[in-house]
Amino acid sequence: MSPTGDRREIVIVGGGIIGCCSAYYLTRHPSFDPARHKVTLIEASEIAGGASGKAGGMLAQWAYPSNIVALSYRLHAELAKEHDGINRWGYREVNCGQLVVRGRALTEKKAEDGSSESLQKRSTAALSKLKSAKIPQDLDWIEPELLRAYESMSGPGETAQVHPYQFTTSIAKLAEEKGATIVLGQVTDINRSKSSVESVTYTDKKSGETQTIAATDVLVAAGPWTNTILPEVPISAMRAHSVVIEPKKPVSAYCLFTNIEIPANFNPEKKSRPTVAAPEIYARPDRTVYACGEGDRIVPLPKLSSEVEVDQERCQEIIDQVGSISDNLRDGEVRARQACYLPNCDSGGGPLVGLTGVKGLYLAAGHTCWGIQNAPGTGKLMSEFVFDGQAKSAKIASLDPRDHF
Repeated sequence: MSPTGDRREIVIVGGGIIGCCSAYYLTRHPSFDPARHKVTLIEASEIAGGASGKAGGMLAQWAYPSNIVALSYRLHAELAKEHDGINRWGYREVNCGQLVVRGRALTEKKAEDGSSESLQKRSTAALSKLKSAKIPQDLDWIEPELLRAYESMSGPGETAQVHPYQFTTSIAKLAEEKGATIVLGQVTDINRSKSSVESVTYTDKKSGETQTIAATDVLVAAGPWTNTILPEVPISAMRAHSVVIEPKKPVSAYCLFTNIEIPANFNPEKKSRPTVAAPEIYARPDRTVYACGEGDRIVPLPKLSSEVEVDQERCQEIIDQVGSISDNLRDGEVRARQACYLPNCDSGGGPLVGLTGVKGLYLAAGHTCWGIQNAPGTGKLMSEFVFDGQAKSAKIASLDPRDHF
């Protein structure tokens, strides 16, 4: 590591939430001096173009790995307080629970009292059923006659949420305000001598020209694209589909892990359907509801996040599943059908965060589904690695990437 008194050319590869949080905390490290230190973030497609813009955005004290969760959860709260995260990126505390519920066939008529707005006209019998099953009464946007069981996983103080796209783009802007530069271009090579990094070569997105910039420090935070830049890193990609629905009526603040019992005649147009579905459903403060399904590895990772292939049938399955348990969601308007790739660490556990053994080369990737949750903690730790030479805010020896270099 170069002394902090020397000029530093710090390059971050990847404009997802990890890269943006790293830029944010680098520009706010006590040793950062914009007169001597330059932070350049290079993103191949667009800021938050991948999972960082299409994830669910749940934050939880019980996430993993535990050695960075507490730090990151606290930093999320601090960021929201300092930068008006409630309004800028939808930060709020939420309830979280596991729900077992019977799904209805798509052709099955709704059980209602003559009004399509059944949310607002719950009968006394329906509400008493919620109470007897120990189901929160404000979870009334799930049809009570379909509910089988509910178990609270955590409440406010232990679970919160952000809107991932709004959070990532806001943090990127805040980093720019303190001196970081964002460049759109695809990194093709990290040039290094036998002992250290020297420069980064990329193809400029606008001009198509090849550019090379000097670098004393290079932080690779390219998510599922990490091993296209560093082939030795054991990170693979898993595709995940999701939808965003604007329900007919506002819903209460819950993040739900569901187990939906699918009837045999769920969709007569399909010859076969699974007997159980498990979409995750997150209510958001912007009056939308996010829902995601299981992952797949059918389609290989494309070259850019902008080229991710969306399987419309998988999205429709999610829409059908959540609509089968909620009139409000069934009658809502679908705002987005989307897909992204999550970065999985093939060596087990993960993510890989820290020094690589090559002087000036750092890694922060492989965060699986907890990238949004663990991004602020990761970014702060990366700023410490760059300016202090070691992690100070958390003990993360178990996340050391050096075994792979």
